[in-house]
Amino acid sequence: MVIAVTSIRAGRSMWLSRAVVNLADTSARVRIRLTMLLIVGLSAVAMHLGFEAILGAFIAGAVLRLVDPDAEWTHPQFHAKLEGLGYGFLVPVFFVTSGIQFDLGALFADAATVLRVPMFLAALLLVRGLPALAYRSAGLSRAEIMASGLLQATSLPVIVAATAIGLKLDAIRPANAAALVAAGLLSVIVFPLIALPLLNRKRTSAGSEAKDKPD
Repeated sequence: MVIAVTSIRAGRSMWLSRAVVNLADTSARVRIRLTMLLIVGLSAVAMHLGFEAILGAFIAGAVLRLVDPDAEWTHPQFHAKLEGLGYGFLVPVFFVTSGIQFDLGALFADAATVLRVPMFLAALLLVRGLPALAYRSAGLSRAEIMASGLLQATSLPVIVAATAIGLKLDAIRPANAAALVAAGLLSVIVFPLIALPLLNRKRTSAGSEAKDKPD
């Protein structure tokens, strides 16, 4: 709360806002550096308090939204730079550390745990993919709806964070946590491999129909 209030007051400071705007697109990249400072700082605080670092990063995003709610329109390059930094560096680091912490021994400890993986994968498809049926009202084809459902069903970061928190709180067994993470990993590998050809096939058929139409 203290960090949020301080950040909001700093964002309303005219001279500070002017300095950030003037240096945002120079080699100083002040806006990006301040954002990274906020993310790293809040992540460190979250870990010091016994929470996951991803919780601190989430709070940092909420603080940024409060400080500059119109940044997407007033500073469009900022979001592009932040996404490049996130998807190019932070997300790979997150997946590497998640892979290091993955308990492969617990997953293959018994056959029942392995059998939970396809069950959790089906649950992901049911809970996150089934709502894609609502897209029928938007005029999407069956292939597009199926592809949307499959892409919506992909989930790994949230599962990794939730299982890590659950393990620390003794709210989930290591075997179930390993099976959930394995299901999430399969979802981000298998579902896009099925969904993308469906979309490409739809685009190809649409292009063929457009060529066959008389001028």
